[in-house]
Amino acid sequence: MNRTQKFALNSVTSMISQIVVMVAGMITPRLMISAYGSEINGLVSSLNQFISYITLVEAGIGGAAIYSLYKPLADEDRGKISSIVVAARNSYRQAGYLFSCGILALAVIYGLLSASETLSFSTIFVLTLLLGVNGCTDFFFVSGDRVLLNADQRNYVISIVGIVNTVLRTLIICLLAIGRVDVVLLYACVTVTAVIKVALISLYSQKNYPYIDKTAVPDKSSMNKRWDVIYQQILGMIQAGAPTVLATVLLNLVTVSVYSVYNMVITGINGVLGVFISGLPAGFGDLIARGEKENLKKTVGEFEVAYYYILSVTYGLTFVLMMPFVSIYTAGLTDANYIYPALGFVIVLNGLLYNIKTPQSMLIISAGMYKETRWRVTAQGLIIIVAGVALGLKWGIVGIILGSCLSNFCRTVDLLFFTPKYITQASVWKTVLRMLAVFVNIALIALPSFILDYSVESFGEWVVLAVVYGVYSIIIVTATTFAFDKNSFLSVARRVLSIVARRKKS
Repeated sequence: MNRTQKFALNSVTSMISQIVVMVAGMITPRLMISAYGSEINGLVSSLNQFISYITLVEAGIGGAAIYSLYKPLADEDRGKISSIVVAARNSYRQAGYLFSCGILALAVIYGLLSASETLSFSTIFVLTLLLGVNGCTDFFFVSGDRVLLNADQRNYVISIVGIVNTVLRTLIICLLAIGRVDVVLLYACVTVTAVIKVALISLYSQKNYPYIDKTAVPDKSSMNKRWDVIYQQILGMIQAGAPTVLATVLLNLVTVSVYSVYNMVITGINGVLGVFISGLPAGFGDLIARGEKENLKKTVGEFEVAYYYILSVTYGLTFVLMMPFVSIYTAGLTDANYIYPALGFVIVLNGLLYNIKTPQSMLIISAGMYKETRWRVTAQGLIIIVAGVALGLKWGIVGIILGSCLSNFCRTVDLLFFTPKYITQASVWKTVLRMLAVFVNIALIALPSFILDYSVESFGEWVVLAVVYGVYSIIIVTATTFAFDKNSFLSVARRVLSIVARRKKS
């Protein structure tokens, strides 16, 4: 398969995976809140966020290994590939031991600090260990294989395994939550899905990469960029998890539960948007490794047009549909107030600012320019922490999210000028105009919601509203994109049609 075909396959499987994840993400929190209450839901959300921070012990391994694999994969240098994969597996195994110790420490510390009449130390302790099982299996058994699959643009394998894992996990949680099984036993049963995931990825890798020599001498030099990559991954962790952690520390678990419902929607949307960049860092990395500068510039420009088109439609609909969805989703939940329009607005704005810089930040990964951007990502991390604390103390969870908005805005401006200068040599102002067009499109999409007076009482009515606004938003964004970026828009359309034509022939 060529790059375009791999991108198409990765996109389709990733889209299905993200839809499954989004649906599961909407089902399980509602059941957990109904069966165990907002405090337990907040506890699980908070623990998962802290566990994601502990995974920073592996920070940089995957990114460094994937970047190092681009050239040997392009050259079909199997000896080099084996050496890099072995080095990655060894590094992941070492990180796995640190991760396990971190989970144990979290279980003790969180249990001591959060134990109450309703949540005992033993419950929190065991629950933390069970939630950490998935990470442990990744470190010790599948992370090395995942690195190779990502670098070889076979993300579709990971997506398919993810679909199986998510469906099984959701079924187990639903059945046991409906039966009001003890929450600790519920998550103990869920750990079986981690074992299945390991088996599926390992079997595929052994069958399709039989030439990987497990006894090869590890190429330790392939890990040289690890400590540069770590800054990028720390930023990602801070950006995604700071609101939950700050809300846990500054506010309370019930507020964390309220935030988690809104964040569930944004996480699902961001996952769907991630479909459209699945495998692209490896594809652009291949172009950079081959020195195809003009092809890179043209392809990146087309990707910006396509991505900002999708971003405009997606977040235009999100601004309109967020509050009607939350009001229906949380109907009947009385232990907390989930209707919080100000939170809905700022969290959608934050999601938009986070995603609007995706084309530029993705190229940093493709080019392996981690060290060159180290101080920049450090500044962004400091902004969200300092601003999040200061604004959070004043305005609560809304203030915390505003701190994240500020951080994302500053990073967007920085990348806007860095990426064209050091990677693509493309026009900065074309990208600026495309970004401004996103905000104009979203404003036009949302405008009728401020003029029309309507209410939505059921999911059926919400779906009808979503379809109507969906058609309207596609018309708006298509018209503006065609009017102001005609050549790139037509080029993207031709590329999409060629993919469809190949699919029909095959």
